[in-house]
Amino acid sequence: MSKETEETLRRLLIENRLLETSIAVIQSKLKIVNSSLTEILLASSTLEGIKGKPKGSKILVPIGAGSFIRAELADSEKIIMGIGAGASIEKSFEESIQELKNRQAELEQIRASLQQQLIQATSQLEEKRKALSALIQAQKGA
Repeated sequence: MSKETEETLRRLLIENRLLETSIAVIQSKLKIVNSSLTEILLASSTLEGIKGKPKGSKILVPIGAGSFIRAELADSEKIIMGIGAGASIEKSFEESIQELKNRQAELEQIRASLQQQLIQATSQLEEKRKALSALIQAQKGA
């Protein structure tokens, strides 16, 4: 094997590993975004469920994993929303619905971008693998 071929082989192997790592990172980010979207949809669904209910109404509050807890509605006009870093803010019902819609739209854009990056990285990885395979086959034939 010539020194030039050996260098090309090393370069392709390194590029392969980098692309595989990039793909794993993108997939991890996609899982986080999808989880956040699920959480937002659950919050939106919960708010729609209590919309217009009077104070003192008996409700079921989702606590995750398809589980609920019985509760009594204290106030359906003011919603406490997390704004990050453990901080929360009180918003009106309509402001809360709009905020969730905005967050959902933003996350959907991020997801679309990540999916595009994943497609590109996967395509590049496939090209590198073909080049690597061709190089190995050429060496076997030599």
